[in-house]
Amino acid sequence: MTSRAWTLVAVVLASGIVFLDSTVVNVALERMGRELPSTLVGRYEGQSYVTNGYLLTLSALLILAGSLADTFGRRRLFLIGLAGFGVASVACGLAPSMEVLVLARLVQGAFGALLVPTSLALITAAFSGPERGRAFGVWAAASSATTLVGPLVGGFLVDTVSWRVAFLMNAPLVVAGLVIGGRFIAESRDPDARRLDWVGAFVVAVAVGGLSFGLTRGQERSWADALAWASLGAGIVATVALVPLMRMRRDPLVPPSLFASRNFTVTNVSTLLVYGALYVQLFIQAIFLQGTLGYSALAAGLAGLPTFLLLTLFSTSIGAWAGRAGPRWFMAVGPAVMALGLAWYLRLPVESAAWPAALTEPGTLLPPPGYLVDVLPANLLFGIGIALLVAPLTTALMSSIPERNAGLASAINNAVSRIGPLVAGALIFVAVTGTFYGVVGDRVPGTDVTDPAVRRTLTPLNPPGPGATAEEAAAARIGSVEAFRVAMLLAALLCVAGAAVNAAGIRNPRDEGSRLHAGDESLG
Repeated sequence: MTSRAWTLVAVVLASGIVFLDSTVVNVALERMGRELPSTLVGRYEGQSYVTNGYLLTLSALLILAGSLADTFGRRRLFLIGLAGFGVASVACGLAPSMEVLVLARLVQGAFGALLVPTSLALITAAFSGPERGRAFGVWAAASSATTLVGPLVGGFLVDTVSWRVAFLMNAPLVVAGLVIGGRFIAESRDPDARRLDWVGAFVVAVAVGGLSFGLTRGQERSWADALAWASLGAGIVATVALVPLMRMRRDPLVPPSLFASRNFTVTNVSTLLVYGALYVQLFIQAIFLQGTLGYSALAAGLAGLPTFLLLTLFSTSIGAWAGRAGPRWFMAVGPAVMALGLAWYLRLPVESAAWPAALTEPGTLLPPPGYLVDVLPANLLFGIGIALLVAPLTTALMSSIPERNAGLASAINNAVSRIGPLVAGALIFVAVTGTFYGVVGDRVPGTDVTDPAVRRTLTPLNPPGPGATAEEAAAARIGSVEAFRVAMLLAALLCVAGAAVNAAGIRNPRDEGSRLHAGDESLG
């Protein structure tokens, strides 16, 4: 193969690991909660931090990482990010406690932030013309596929070996990426790179980190924690200040001129909404299937296989159709069908939950009773919807900006695709815990659901801990089903909002050309 082909292999491998690690741990969370000791955080809170902490540092540092790569060398930053990600992955796999695991995940996300924008920039530097478009298509398809196949891989590893292997398996992949990248990737940088906007980078990090940390910690501490309110306030102030700051800066981290493109702006708003729903579906469903419905980790991973297969089999064809007809209606119909899949779960009966005995033995390939009626239709609809969405969304994004801004635009969209899950996860976490403990409090009078000891024993979507009475266990089962329904309803509403935004805002190329010819270049 040529050096360009090997470059594509290296960057797809590296960014694929980053995306894989955003979902591969989902089906392992329940096992982590049972096996790892925890003194500073509760079981459900620790599970949330393992996922949200990774997404937090990854999303907060993405755009800064892109600027660093343009200034100091994309190959150099790529190799540093890959090596650091590998070391952090090993630390995750060897973590002796939940607190150590959370810390290692924060570091892992920080190094992962170096890999995504440098991967896109290296593709831009190595390819040109139609070949660049095909290379971006391969990257987008691989990224989406690894995100969705993560629960299947994680479930297999959790049931057959250990949840720790879900992290340790990154080591040989990282070594392969370092060998290929070190040998075949040519160094590149922006010869006209602007000064690094450290002020903008700090404000972006405070905005993303403050909002997500404040919302999560506030709910955990029943909104009686000063640090939670301070973090939330800092995040809100930074978010409000970001737009005028970018207009005032001489060399802003995010040039406001990019958002003069209607399709670029609308695509990023849609990404914020729909990817938030995608994260909620993957994260909440994985815990619920195991902790409440009694699925093994492998069965939980297999439950999402239809979504992965639909995305893999049809994305290329749908992308070609969208290229001819325009992305608008694909981007509108896709999230609407995803919403139908999520809404299917609203009919889930409480009787589907079965504690304490699991419905499937570890390692079994057979789904539990009720799968064909309760879970499969939801995942089929969700898979059809996301297959309709992903390729057209990428087409709309990459065709909405000048070629010279392809790397930055992709980095911004990738950052948005992670901010959405952080904000949606934090808000739906509030709804999940509030619904769960509300049901427990109503059904077991006298139970102080704000007591930390009670919350360690009874946690949303998980089996009751040791010491729970039969009455508490029954209430927790019903509360978990109700909390899951609320989460899926809110995720469905996010998809509906995304569909509406796309239908009203996206312009197909010929429609946009007609409008520009008529002199209408506004965003309105």
